[in-house]
Amino acid sequence: MDRDYLIKPLLAQHYPMISHGKGVYLFDKEGKKYIDGSSGAITVGIGHGVEEIINVMTEQAKRVSFVYRSQFTSEPAEKLAKKISEITQGDLNWTFFVNSGTEATETAMKLAIQHYQEKGIKGKNKILSRWMSYHGITIGALSMSGHPLRRQRFVPILEDYPTISPPYCYRCPFNLEHPSCDLACASELETAIERIGSENIAAFIAEPIIGAAGGAIVPSKGYYQRIKDICTKNDILFIADEVMTGLGRTGRMFAMEHWGVQPDIVTLGKGMTSGYTPMAATIASDRVIEPIMKGSRLVMSGHTFSANPLSAAVSLAVIEYVEKHNLVQAAEEKGNYLINKLKEIKEEFPIIGDVRGKGLLIGIEFINNIKSSAFIQKATNKGLLLYPAVAGKNGKDDSAFMIAPPLTISYEELDELLHILKNSLKELEMERSHLIYTAKEESR
Repeated sequence: MDRDYLIKPLLAQHYPMISHGKGVYLFDKEGKKYIDGSSGAITVGIGHGVEEIINVMTEQAKRVSFVYRSQFTSEPAEKLAKKISEITQGDLNWTFFVNSGTEATETAMKLAIQHYQEKGIKGKNKILSRWMSYHGITIGALSMSGHPLRRQRFVPILEDYPTISPPYCYRCPFNLEHPSCDLACASELETAIERIGSENIAAFIAEPIIGAAGGAIVPSKGYYQRIKDICTKNDILFIADEVMTGLGRTGRMFAMEHWGVQPDIVTLGKGMTSGYTPMAATIASDRVIEPIMKGSRLVMSGHTFSANPLSAAVSLAVIEYVEKHNLVQAAEEKGNYLINKLKEIKEEFPIIGDVRGKGLLIGIEFINNIKSSAFIQKATNKGLLLYPAVAGKNGKDDSAFMIAPPLTISYEELDELLHILKNSLKELEMERSHLIYTAKEESR
């Protein structure tokens, strides 16, 4: 073609044309092989080209691919909702299906506000969040996000929901250290509530582990227990955005299980279908739904493709595949192996400032002035795909990336990933040494 017709992430950039994928590998049309060290957008939990999933997709398509949720329900959607109830904590028994993580978090926001409206409480309309967070790209979801670079074009039309600091021990916003900090980052929520007024706040939303807005930032022990206690004390719902962390990624089926805290609402996406088809979900507890059931009996949200039977069948098959192959345990064990190896690499390369994460969701942050975007391109050139993240105290620094391969990756493939990563780091260090040497020579 003599021109582009597809709007890509960067309009002027050339992207390789994908050919196919198998397991943890992707192949472009030129025959180049890549290790999918980021599971796409931390999505492809079970790997590419799994025949079991393709067969389920084909069989469901032969029966029916689409029905409108106001006219019919479907067996795949009903079975999937029941399955989600079985694998979630406590009384998280009600699931609303949508198409993307953004739609799931926006539905969670609406559901929290409606919960109080149905109880006759009209003023609780705000959703608080953290200044390092990402919950989606629509105006509602972006209003809840504390990702300055993604917010900046639309600030005049966004709500001011980001309120508190992140649990960012590597660059503590309070210049304190754990545990002597006494979890000041969590206690800040109480201060924010006192300023704004709990009578105006419906919910607090947080990613269990901060993803693109921080590079796999993991809170300290006790953080979420305090967050939940503050929410409960002030009659505020707690929403866990598990779009990136859910369904095994961190070595638990849901990341909040690491802290033994049950949210009132959970959002899922990405790994829910392992990228085989679009689907996401908002999961609510019995307590959240109760006033709606007693009132309007209508959750005011929904999309044309909500509860799509083809996507529901695929998602159910993916969850069953995760269970059948013990991929949650595999994520924990392989994640421990990978993070230990990465910490060894950190000792070898002083340009690495921090290695953090849980399971197969691991972040690496460079020291100041080293751009992760340039490093990611080096790794891509060598056949390793990584996921970009911002970091730094202002949440704007191009200094972090995440490693999050499919949960099915073998130890041999992990070693291959690490080998390419080390070679990319060596190239980066050689370039930096050359630049430093050149700068010294020119200053003489």
